[in-house]
Amino acid sequence: MKASELVLAPDGSLYHIRMNADTLADRVILVGDPGRVEMFKAIFDTIEYESSNREIHALTGTYHGSRMTALSTGMGCDNIDIVMTELDAALHIAGNGSWNETTGRRLKIVRIGTSGSLQADIDCGSHVASAYAIGLDGLMNYYREWDSPLPGMDELLKQHMTLDGRLATPYCVAGSTNLLDKVALGMHHGITATAPGFYGPQGRTIRLHPSIDGLNEKLASFSYNGLKVTNLEMETSAIFGFSHLLGHEALTVCLIIANRPQGTFLNDYHDPMRQLVGTIVERLAE
Repeated sequence: MKASELVLAPDGSLYHIRMNADTLADRVILVGDPGRVEMFKAIFDTIEYESSNREIHALTGTYHGSRMTALSTGMGCDNIDIVMTELDAALHIAGNGSWNETTGRRLKIVRIGTSGSLQADIDCGSHVASAYAIGLDGLMNYYREWDSPLPGMDELLKQHMTLDGRLATPYCVAGSTNLLDKVALGMHHGITATAPGFYGPQGRTIRLHPSIDGLNEKLASFSYNGLKVTNLEMETSAIFGFSHLLGHEALTVCLIIANRPQGTFLNDYHDPMRQLVGTIVERLAE
């Protein structure tokens, strides 16, 4: 590949995530906030690798004999495009810089994030695991390999939402049922909607007005396979989409810090987040 296409750092690691096949574990926990990676230092038994580049903070260590990587992504699907592409590429670049198409490695990826609930009965402080994702961001449509894995769900959503043709075509994709069963015991299970922004794309009016009237209500009233759209955030659809195309497993678990129908917000959520991080690490290691 041309140096301008798959970009590398001077040490041969992937340019943004600063990782390679040796420093990347097969169990990966993604968080948005680079500061949140610090929580893992108090949980991991050993630390073998750490790097920091812009909003991406990487930490690889072990917990009860299980090797894991914690990695921050920053906010939004544009960052997920970078992180997921480079995580996969790291598995395929040999130490001499050559490309190894078949490595036999498959990542188990769990995103731990914050999110807003679209259902009045899912209170702040709740944990929501994403069985499916709805991508309002349109990112996966930029990849030739993308062919809807859930055309029936796509069609139902299209009929339900009746979105303006100026907007990106939404897409639907499932998370890992294996990780859902392993990690999300006792949590709410639902469909997570992923927006390409925080304000207008999530139905918020500050000075400018959203172009979709009643966006949150439309999403909240949609259901598929017995599950409702439980929450709205900014990364999950892309994580699931890339995992589907590249052969990895992925799940998102969100701490609910806002309830949009109730209009409530949990502004001090650091202790509940620490508890959730500990739970996910424990379950992922089993």
